[in-house]
Amino acid sequence: MHEYPITEQIIKICTDHCKKAGGSKVTKVNLVIGDYSGYVGDSVQMYFDIISEGTVCEKAEVNIQHIEPKLRCSQCGALFKKRPMTFECPECGGEGGPTDIGKEFYIDSIEIE
Repeated sequence: MHEYPITEQIIKICTDHCKKAGGSKVTKVNLVIGDYSGYVGDSVQMYFDIISEGTVCEKAEVNIQHIEPKLRCSQCGALFKKRPMTFECPECGGEGGPTDIGKEFYIDSIEIE
């Protein structure tokens, strides 16, 4: 349910962008959503379809790029995807630690007509 207010803000940003650029409607919104961002892309899409009715964003295509979380090795600095039951770096065997990769949530681009 917490996707509802963030989707309202996405539509507000898209609407403001469209007006400032002199467009008549938003045709596409490209979002980047990390798997650890706390937001579910399918829910954002569902709310976007509902909330955008009657706005310049109505029927706009929503593309979502999902970002998988990565760990950073404390020894060699390599970025890698965590495997089940281990934090071991596949490059050197060191221990991986958390990064901000996978926590992203932003509008990458807005296309208007």
